[in-house]
Amino acid sequence: MDRPTITEAEDGPLIAKGVARLVHQDGREVAVKPAMALCRCGKSSAKPFCDGTHTEAGFRQRDDVAAEGPDRVFSYEGAEVTVTFNPRLCVHAAECGRIAKSVFNPAQKPWVQPDAGARSEIEAVVAACPSGALKMASAGAPPADLFDETRATVTIQRNGPYWVQDADAPVPPQGEGMSPRKYALCRCGMSGAKPYCDGSHRAKGWTDD
Repeated sequence: MDRPTITEAEDGPLIAKGVARLVHQDGREVAVKPAMALCRCGKSSAKPFCDGTHTEAGFRQRDDVAAEGPDRVFSYEGAEVTVTFNPRLCVHAAECGRIAKSVFNPAQKPWVQPDAGARSEIEAVVAACPSGALKMASAGAPPADLFDETRATVTIQRNGPYWVQDADAPVPPQGEGMSPRKYALCRCGMSGAKPYCDGSHRAKGWTDD
């Protein structure tokens, strides 16, 4: 069977093929088809699906806009595990603070402190991180992703990007250490790293409405 894939239509939607699950921002599942055109201009009235508005809006899949965040992997060592983080990949979903605020807290320095929580909490955060910006390693092993899903899944973040797991990415990696199986795709139309999300939706106040 062919691998699930997501590709770009030129100056148009994202084409998702073979995706097993499409999960709405409120947690309900949307019926999937073998091939789906997903809006990425941010203006469709049929979100998450494309309704052709990108043509009227003059959407371009490449803009002369710099991507947000440095493309650099930071390492935070603990006694048992090491956490790595690339800000270029971060989509500000804030799953890390929700699950383990004692470990992941921007108000503290450094903002990641692996020894401030249990290993199980860190594993839960890395699994929940939708873009793969956070990884963990132990016993000298290279940093690795963890996954909540074992099937190709697209989850729609409210006022944010598509979270993709286990579908082949549309173009080369967004940044250092990006996982080919776990990444976030822009759906606001404003990212400087299209087709990937660079957090512009948050900085520019984009909403689903």
